[in-house]
Amino acid sequence: MGLGVLLISTLSVNAQEQGVSSLGTMNLTLDKAIDIALAENPTIRVADKDVELKKVADTGAWQSLLPTLDATLSFSHSIKVAEMKIGGNKIKFGQDGSSTATGALTMNLPVFAPAVYQNMKLTKEDILLAQEKARSSRLDLVNQVTKAYYSALLAQDSYGVMKKAYNTSKENFDVVNNKFKVGRVSEYDKISAEVQMRSMNSSLVSAQTGLNLAMLQLKVLMGVTANVDIAIDDSLNRYESTLVLPQANDGSLSLGNNSTLLQMDYNMQLLERTRKLLKTNFMPTVAIQLSGQYQSVSNTDWNIFGYSYSPSASVALAVNIPIFHADNWTKLKSNRLQISQLEDTRLDTERKLNMAMESYKQNMASTIAQVESNSEAVKQAGKAVQISGKRYEVGRGTILELNQSETALTQAELTYVQSIYDYLTNKADLDYTLGRETYLK
Repeated sequence: MGLGVLLISTLSVNAQEQGVSSLGTMNLTLDKAIDIALAENPTIRVADKDVELKKVADTGAWQSLLPTLDATLSFSHSIKVAEMKIGGNKIKFGQDGSSTATGALTMNLPVFAPAVYQNMKLTKEDILLAQEKARSSRLDLVNQVTKAYYSALLAQDSYGVMKKAYNTSKENFDVVNNKFKVGRVSEYDKISAEVQMRSMNSSLVSAQTGLNLAMLQLKVLMGVTANVDIAIDDSLNRYESTLVLPQANDGSLSLGNNSTLLQMDYNMQLLERTRKLLKTNFMPTVAIQLSGQYQSVSNTDWNIFGYSYSPSASVALAVNIPIFHADNWTKLKSNRLQISQLEDTRLDTERKLNMAMESYKQNMASTIAQVESNSEAVKQAGKAVQISGKRYEVGRGTILELNQSETALTQAELTYVQSIYDYLTNKADLDYTLGRETYLK
């Protein structure tokens, strides 16, 4: 059962503690959205299982140094045995129609196996790579959920702005329409007010659609079913005080934790370890083999339990010395090319990441300036609406001036929340590029 469904199922027990209302609405914060996504997203579970698989492979690597024990049971019946002629005499190797039974036990113990030693180190480094890939999956999901949360806030605030603008335009239309009925204003004023109201209504419907889509995208990333309602008691203007431009000399702007570069570094270590592993193909291997068997030959009946068996045992030291294998040199050459290729790729990636990091910084700096300017623009546009409203009431202004001032206020408020959203999304991308684990537990 998913966490979203689990939260809904416990509403009647402890709705307040779970942050879910009795109507099935989940009250959401950014931290809670990230926690639910990390718990429910399948890609995270896949990455964690990959780490477990690498750990199993590591266990299998050192087990190659343990002795192996095999048992063999065989039974053969000779119909006609082979014979050899020497100096006119025939020598038969056994007796026709006889049976042979053998039971053997063989133990092999590696004494010197350089390939196994390198493979053990290789699997440990492979675990580090798998763990970094899992961390990368979490960072990527956090980045997506964070930006989806901010998109939902933008859509929610934009809807609030459009709803306020529509309500204002409707109030203006009601006032103008009442004045028109008693002959105090012209029909042009009534039509202009009605056009403004209908235009705001159309924008309000579009804002509602955008809000629904933003919430749906957030729920998809969280792994919450579509029939679960979510509510966000948050607003972009609350983040205005947090807009800070990071300084290059504070040590935080470093790509040392960037997951892409770290994965390349781990891949480089794997390639270096693979090179050492390939070199073991030129080295000898040593193993001890201990075997023992019971054997009974030349039996004329089929009662194997009645045969007379004789034991034998042997111990052998096997040394395998490679002399010439042409493909070993080819594999080494291919490995060197892969290392060189990865070095160039890492250099290019690092340059692009530095450029992206600088771009995010510049965007954050420009949006901070825009927020300050847009905040002041909202205040001035609000004053303009008040002034134009008073002018229209006393007959000194026109309905066109009033409509224009209200449109300007709506646009200023939308631009204001958009600038805060731009800063937050750029900051989220910067955190992801730097590999910051702010929200990872």
